Amino acid sequence: MAKQNRDWTEILVKRGTVGPDQIKEAQKMGAVTLEEALVKLGYAEPEDVMKAKAEQFGMDFIALQEIEIPPSVIELVPESLARENVVMPLSSGHGAIKVIMHNPMDFETIDKLRFVLNREIEVALAPKEAIIEAINRYYGSSSAETESVDSMLQEFSDTAIDFSEEGGSSKAGSQSNTLDEGDAPVIKLVHLIIQEAVQMRASDIHIEPFADRVRIRYRIDGVCSERESPPRRLLGPIVSRIKIMGSIDIAEKRRPQDGRIKIFVAGKDIDLRVSILPTSHGQSVVMRILDRENIKVGVRDLGFGEEDWKKFSQLIKRPNGIILVTGPTGSGKTTTLYAALNELNRPDVKIITAEDPVEYYLPGVNQCEVRAKIGMTFARIIRAMLRQNPNILLVGEIRDEETANTAIQASLTGHLVFSTLHTNDAPSAVTRLVDIGVQPFLVASSILAIMAQRLVRKICPKCRQRFEPPAHLLQAIGLRPEIVKKANFMKGKGCSYCNKSGYRGRMGIYEMMIMTNQIREMTFKSEPTMNIRKMARKQGMRTLFEDGMIKVLKGQTTLDEVMRITQHDSGSEHA
Repeated sequence: MAKQNRDWTEILVKRGTVGPDQIKEAQKMGAVTLEEALVKLGYAEPEDVMKAKAEQFGMDFIALQEIEIPPSVIELVPESLARENVVMPLSSGHGAIKVIMHNPMDFETIDKLRFVLNREIEVALAPKEAIIEAINRYYGSSSAETESVDSMLQEFSDTAIDFSEEGGSSKAGSQSNTLDEGDAPVIKLVHLIIQEAVQMRASDIHIEPFADRVRIRYRIDGVCSERESPPRRLLGPIVSRIKIMGSIDIAEKRRPQDGRIKIFVAGKDIDLRVSILPTSHGQSVVMRILDRENIKVGVRDLGFGEEDWKKFSQLIKRPNGIILVTGPTGSGKTTTLYAALNELNRPDVKIITAEDPVEYYLPGVNQCEVRAKIGMTFARIIRAMLRQNPNILLVGEIRDEETANTAIQASLTGHLVFSTLHTNDAPSAVTRLVDIGVQPFLVASSILAIMAQRLVRKICPKCRQRFEPPAHLLQAIGLRPEIVKKANFMKGKGCSYCNKSGYRGRMGIYEMMIMTNQIREMTFKSEPTMNIRKMARKQGMRTLFEDGMIKVLKGQTTLDEVMRITQHDSGSEHA
């Protein structure tokens, strides 16, 4: 088996996809396979690995995004068999079926398929994610499942049928969030909107009413993209259906409302956090898609550079103190903190969280939700938490002096505290805490590190190509010519895999400030942010822009993306 592995890794090295050192680093990650390690570390794409395996085993590599499989072939393999074994039929002929798999050595599945289908089996290869995507695309539990949102909206626009407010709520009593053949059209439409958003990897669904139409937008990789607009008359039924799914009062239309929906779509359980806001043209709905897969991420997968990863891994193992993660809404702070908790979540460690609201449920972690109406504030929950004898606390957000002081007291009494703060960069978090009323000596003595972060879009692996940024731009940001020569600038051309955007997926860029003795002293003296920043830079802190630029030079993201996210206005820093 080791010989087989060495063969496909040799092919990757020979092709220049990875270097021998990167293979060695990936081999040290014991908990996952070598293939998964290379992908997680960002050294190779799943397609690269699969192409190398295909070459090693003399099999075909199939780009599932670029081919169309006829329905007559799909019918040969039952959906249950395809889903259970993650296989996809490709073609049929001469008494054999050619199937697409992701593991060329899985002889057990090949034998099972041969027995069940009573045909000879030929194997082609594709990445596991691509096969699952294809299964979701080609198989559907009913014809309604495979319908598209656009075609259904077209149907509504073409007909003059008017749906009463209750039209979308025929199953109010049953609270069923799955789709049946006999469901009302509005129920199908809402289900399809959610399903399409999940399949397009959206993080939010926005349903916004205007005078003459209802706008539906999905936020994909942090950027909103508009879908087909339903007729204005559908606003009532759509909102009512969403409220019923989220157990929200459908009679209340004047106040903001919140709810939560659990639904099974695209082959997985999804949680949706619903927010409803009355506007001048009707109720506006935003559904945040909480995919449980997103929080199974480890610290290694967050996108840290080697140095920052080592620092962060050491920090989270400290017995007490505060670690702050800062950044605007939607910058991935929650994911970073959950990744740290996943790393520390062991049977011998007690972890309690105070969140507003609890977004994801973590097994083995005690999670409390803030309810300001009944006095369950962050500060009150932290005080109660300390009587529960925890080792680690997660405070969702430090918003006021009381919460900050309580969290600091917890850290000084022997607990490790994780929390978030809304500041633009790491050094200004120190000043913010002093501004909200925390004594400088308490800030200096309790904080271990502050990490600012943002999310940048990754270049699409399918359509990435070499790209030379304009010379004046490189000059403006202060990149030295010798660095430019070694750089691997890339850009996505735009293909079906990335919805013509040139980007697919996101990664973090980080600015990590460790509280050294000098920075503690400056904090104690309440020195300005600018001075603290200079000292941190002198001691090796990389700014958000610099970390982003390193990822640009490696060809992981684009210059435009880093400039957009960091709003860099002074190139001299990086020169």
